[in-house]
Amino acid sequence: MKKVIIIAEAGVNHNGDINNAKKLIDKAAEANVDYIKFQTFKTELCISKNASKADYQIENTQNSSESQLEMVKKLELSFDQFVELEKYCTQKGVQFFSTGFDFESLEFLSQLGITIAKIPSGEITNLPYLRKVANLFPEVILSTGMATITEIKDAIKVLTDNGVSKDKITVLHCNTEYPTPMEDVNLKAMLHIQRELGLPVGYSDHTLGIEVPIAAVALGATVIEKHFTLDKTLPGPDHKASLEPEELKAMVMAIRNIEKAIGGSGLKEVSKSEAKNKAIARKSIVAAKKIVKGESFTVENLTVKRPGTGISPMQWDDVIGKTAKKDFEEDDLIEL
Repeated sequence: MKKVIIIAEAGVNHNGDINNAKKLIDKAAEANVDYIKFQTFKTELCISKNASKADYQIENTQNSSESQLEMVKKLELSFDQFVELEKYCTQKGVQFFSTGFDFESLEFLSQLGITIAKIPSGEITNLPYLRKVANLFPEVILSTGMATITEIKDAIKVLTDNGVSKDKITVLHCNTEYPTPMEDVNLKAMLHIQRELGLPVGYSDHTLGIEVPIAAVALGATVIEKHFTLDKTLPGPDHKASLEPEELKAMVMAIRNIEKAIGGSGLKEVSKSEAKNKAIARKSIVAAKKIVKGESFTVENLTVKRPGTGISPMQWDDVIGKTAKKDFEEDDLIEL
């Protein structure tokens, strides 16, 4: 199978501090992910002063009086800081990636050389935004949290009508609750998306732990996106639903092992590694007791034991009734 693209979603888990962002890059590089992804935005262009926070944001920031705009503004990094982070990613050997949430941010990321747009779940019904993405980026990864299959199809039509080739779109199944309850993951919906759209699919995960993204790879996900943080106890909206660095490493390792396990011919055949064990694990027809030359082979004087280097027990019926051409001691392999 093709290598699964693993996106470590740093998002806003830097808490507005570029030094934290660089530490996240360090940890992503150590985990051998393919991309580290941030969120690029001008807060006032994305959020009105009247927007309230989600329940999980209130719980995780412990400030119910703060508006969503006030919360997010503290998490904003400047374009100049993202230029610095992109260079730092290059130094560390991990690819920089970011979601742009407004037109200015999309234009900035395009000018920075980013060729793939990651459309967040909240923008799937934003027609002007989708058109802007299609005008700037030749390739798209589309998250689908909170969306119906009809809304997904509508978004893809906007993208393709405005210049994105359909074969350059990957659709990520997603649930936009932080953390997502296991009973709401509905992982098989990823396969529904694949059947309906005929496009590559992946999974953007907000559950606790690493089990679900690993399962998604086993089901055929080509892209995995997972939030991570330096420390789950840090203040901020997304830390609690994120992996810590050692968990991220474990997820990457597990996914790479799953890739190997799924790969191969897909045919049930003997592998090179197990072929040598046939003689050890299988059995042969042997003498159950002393048999003298000229004696007939019977169910009383034959049995089946390891090793499997003699006549296969599948030939049992062919051997019964034959005449011994030599003497056999107990446990000797039978020869005809």
